[in-house]
Amino acid sequence: MNIVEMKDIIWDREEKTVLKNVNWTIKKGEHWCLLGLNGSGKTTMLNMINGYIWPTSGSVSVLGHRFGEYDLRELRKRIGWVSTSLHERLYYNDNALSIVLSGKFASIGVYDEIQEADENKAITILKQLGCEQLIARKYGTFSQGEKQRVLIARALMNDPELLILDEPCTGLDLFAREQVLAMIEQLATIEEAPTLIYVTHHVEEILPCFNKTLLVKDGMVFAEGNTSQILNSHTLSQFFEVPVHIEQRSRRNWLEVVN
Repeated sequence: MNIVEMKDIIWDREEKTVLKNVNWTIKKGEHWCLLGLNGSGKTTMLNMINGYIWPTSGSVSVLGHRFGEYDLRELRKRIGWVSTSLHERLYYNDNALSIVLSGKFASIGVYDEIQEADENKAITILKQLGCEQLIARKYGTFSQGEKQRVLIARALMNDPELLILDEPCTGLDLFAREQVLAMIEQLATIEEAPTLIYVTHHVEEILPCFNKTLLVKDGMVFAEGNTSQILNSHTLSQFFEVPVHIEQRSRRNWLEVVN
């Protein structure tokens, strides 16, 4: 079973073609980085994978289910999604435990009866992600890095088969960013880890665990393949349309604009 299949995707909006002939297949066992500048179409692709928008033409299948033939509400329970857009929707007076528990129901807030097993599971996830001290604290008191870690814990509550991390390091300082990236790298190594899609426009955030990379530009797939073959000075200079140099340090790639 392929995790994601997008075939010949076109998406038009207000007389503008946002996605143009996009084809993308994610196989089980792969972890992908989706790299592109702002406005390239990354978020549109994520919304389509989650079933929030439909292609103008083409087909989408996620976790073996073709859209139009399966209840997307049930499908979303098998997908974890971490996005900065969630920050504004969560209740600032809820504590971390309540926020993580809401992940079981894919809801904002908890309205269903909570079982003891669910509460124990949420506490275990928070502890595993180094958030034990946040369990009883209100969300509105968290730092940006703490919020991101709690959102990742929330996304893991349902044991997702696919975990989408949409620019999770946005707004973080250097130290908080590295803490979040270390946590993601650790997550990718655990047994039965979900398939990861990491979305960014910063090359240095692409961790070694992301063995595949998709470059998106102007709503089209610019290049895709093994990360080691995609992240090179020649390809990225063409992609960004400026001369750049890629240097690898500590198993990460660092980009420098060549003057």
